[in-house]
Amino acid sequence: MLSKKTKYGLKALTFIARQEDDVPVQVGEIAKGEQIPQKFLESILLTLRKAGVLGSKKGKYGGYYLRHTPAEINMADVMRVLEGPIAMVPCVSLNFYEKCDDCVDEQECSVHKLMIQVRDSNLNVFKNTTLADLSFSE
Repeated sequence: MLSKKTKYGLKALTFIARQEDDVPVQVGEIAKGEQIPQKFLESILLTLRKAGVLGSKKGKYGGYYLRHTPAEINMADVMRVLEGPIAMVPCVSLNFYEKCDDCVDEQECSVHKLMIQVRDSNLNVFKNTTLADLSFSE
């Protein structure tokens, strides 16, 4: 299940991407517009800033802005930043692989085979979806 952190992060990114001008968007405006608790949102936006997805500007007219165009922001990257591994079990993770303690042979494991298919399907959707697809779809 998608965490609230990721759900709110996607909503916040979409909110920022939909802004008409390239002026930074204040946290309070995003929180109010998307009905996200402001303190939680601040933490999420900080994570996205540290990952290079967002930039920030301090001061009276400060806020957050996209560091790339919405078409350049890939959902696979955003999901990994906010949610962690895309794979549901560590033994099929491409970036965070760990052997399962209870598995004798990964190649014979029925769970492993199924989870590779799930990972690949999810990854295909995420890699082929950008923030522009979420922000500007009708």
